Amino acid sequence: MTSNLSAAHFHDEAAAYAFVEARVWPEGPTCPHCGGVERISKMNGKSTRIGAYKCYQCRKPFTVKIGTIFEASHVALHLWLQAMYLMCASKKGISSNQLHRTLGVTLKTAWFMSHRIREAMRSGDLAPFGQGGGFVEVDETYIGRDKSVPVRAGFEHKYKVLALVDRNTGRTRMMHVDKVTVASITPILVANIAAEANLLTDDAGQYRHMHRHFASHGYTAHTKGNYVSRVDPQIHTNTVEGSFSIFKRGMKGVYQHCSSKHLHRYLAEFEFRYSNRVALGHTDNDRTITALLGVVGKRLTYQTTNFGA
Repeated sequence: MTSNLSAAHFHDEAAAYAFVEARVWPEGPTCPHCGGVERISKMNGKSTRIGAYKCYQCRKPFTVKIGTIFEASHVALHLWLQAMYLMCASKKGISSNQLHRTLGVTLKTAWFMSHRIREAMRSGDLAPFGQGGGFVEVDETYIGRDKSVPVRAGFEHKYKVLALVDRNTGRTRMMHVDKVTVASITPILVANIAAEANLLTDDAGQYRHMHRHFASHGYTAHTKGNYVSRVDPQIHTNTVEGSFSIFKRGMKGVYQHCSSKHLHRYLAEFEFRYSNRVALGHTDNDRTITALLGVVGKRLTYQTTNFGA
């Protein structure tokens, strides 16, 4: 049996460029400067860097890294691919310290690489869940410490995370919300769930009157210790709570700390792996290639990210 990490593109720079080019440019090179696809030639001079092309329409050189999360990075492309694979294959994530030790790059570089890869994992898919009358589970959880809010009883001083799971597709959508109230939650659910969907929640107050917006609203009385409806076993939120369990284990056990300004990227990471998990037929290699297809147009600069958790 051969290790997945023994593939040539994880160790050889020329093979890494060829691997990325085949997926980012499936129909051949495209100039990122002018968008041209004709009159493009590969540069083969002795001093030419690996993967360099020249567009003879705008007369500018380029590589497949331009216009992607790899742009302006001095890290070898094959190390980028190793980092992507490790992040995509680790169910609960992999810390920047671990990437730093494994890849041999500095801690700051590993941290920045991981945030760029999280950007690639963000799908940007806004199609509503529950289309065709499917079931959509919704729940919220609380994590970390929001330092802008004084510590008090309850969960007000924690970050609020809202999650949806479409039972038909198995996909999840996670988002950081400022408040968990009827006024704040309702427009989010209406925007992300089809009107013909069947909504499933617990009996928390923010979900009351949701039957007005969707085909039906089933809920279980968690406050009374009921987690599956005795009348209809389909009514429960165990699936979305299962996704939260993976998220919390990763955030507490691997990442340990996250600031508010970066939480959306960590949510994108866990959302990506859950929506492309083995149970849905996706392997570690599949996830890595899917993440690679998301690198275009998501340039993230170090100055705008700022080093930190």
